Amino acid sequence: MKTFRVSSARACRRNLLVALVGGLVAIVAAPATAEAAAPCPAATIAQLQGPATPSMPPVEIACDLLLDLGQTIAVPIVLSGNAASGITIDCRGATLSGRSGGGPTLLIRSLEKADGSWDVPVGVEIRNCTIRGNIDIRGMGRNGEAEKVRLSSLSEGHTARAQAAAPRDVHLSNLTFQGESAIPLYAAPGVTGMTVENSRFTGRTNGTAIYLDAESARNTILGNLFDIRTLWREVIAVDGSADNRIENNRFENPLTGGIFLYRNCGEGGTIRHQAPQRNVIAGNIFHYDGLWAARPAVWLGSRQGWRFYCSAPSPIPLGSSLSADDFAQHNRVTGNRLPGGTPRLIRNDDEDNLVGDNF
Repeated sequence: MKTFRVSSARACRRNLLVALVGGLVAIVAAPATAEAAAPCPAATIAQLQGPATPSMPPVEIACDLLLDLGQTIAVPIVLSGNAASGITIDCRGATLSGRSGGGPTLLIRSLEKADGSWDVPVGVEIRNCTIRGNIDIRGMGRNGEAEKVRLSSLSEGHTARAQAAAPRDVHLSNLTFQGESAIPLYAAPGVTGMTVENSRFTGRTNGTAIYLDAESARNTILGNLFDIRTLWREVIAVDGSADNRIENNRFENPLTGGIFLYRNCGEGGTIRHQAPQRNVIAGNIFHYDGLWAARPAVWLGSRQGWRFYCSAPSPIPLGSSLSADDFAQHNRVTGNRLPGGTPRLIRNDDEDNLVGDNF
C-alpha cells in the first residue's frame, strides 16, 4: 500500500521492575513503551483536510491528531508499526470518512522487518470520532486467509507468533461507527488487548459489526450500542478468539444473531489453533421488536464443522486440522437480559460452559 508518511520523533524506554516471585526478588525488564507523541503539525492537518479522490493513497501519521467538531477528514489514515505507538487521535466530534480503493477508513497495522520479525504499534487510542466506513487492526495479515497467516499456521506456536506480530492495547472509545458495507471493526488474527467502549454501531454491514479473528485474545467490548443492520451474519463473531469480555452492551433487534462463538475449520487452507474459550458474555441486553426467524442471541459452538471446507484433508495434526469442532468451552454467559425475547435464544452447543441467569 502506497502511503504519504508524516513522522514525529520519539524515544522509547525500558524500565526495570522488581517482582516478588515465590519469596525471591526477580529483576525483569518491562516491555518497551513509547513516550507521548508530538502533536501533528499544521502541514499535516492541512494534508488530511485536503480534497480526496478514489485513487488517492492514505496518509500515514505518527503524531497526535486533534480535530474539531464539524470537521470531516476524507483522506484514509494509516498508523504503522512502533512509530504509531502511543498515538492519540481525538476527533472531538469530527468525522473520519476517507476510503481509497476499497480500503479501510482507518488502518492500524504492524510492519514486517527484513529479518522476519514484526514492528508493532502498541497503545494507540482513538476517541470521540464518527467513523464512516471501518477500522481495521492488522498484524500478519488482513484476515485468517492471508498468506503469512496461513504459512505460520502450519507449525506449532502459531498462536504466540500471531499475537506477537499484531497490534496490541488499542483503545477505541466514544466512537460512532456508520457502517456502509464492510465490517465496521475488524480485529485480525492475533490482536490482543483491544478495548472498544461507550460506542455506537449504526448503518448496515454485509458481514458482522465486530469480528474477532483467529488467535486474537483478551479484548474487551464494553458498554456499546449495536443498532446496526447485518444482512445475514451475527453482530459479533468470536472466531477462535479467547479470554475476551463482552459486557454491558445493548443489541437492538439482532434477528440475524447476536454473539456467535466458533472456530473456523480451515477456510483458505489456514489451520486455526486457538479455540473460542474462557470468554465472558455478561450483563448485555438483547432487545427484540419481534422474534420471527430470530437466530440465537448467544450461540456457543455455532458451526461444529458445518462448512464445506471443513472436509478438506490436512496432513498436519494441529488445531482445526485435528478436529473441525468448535471447542467453544469454558465460557461464561450470565446475567444477560432479553426483553421481547426468550432464554431459548441463548444456545449452548458445547461442553463445560457456565450459562445461567439469562432472561
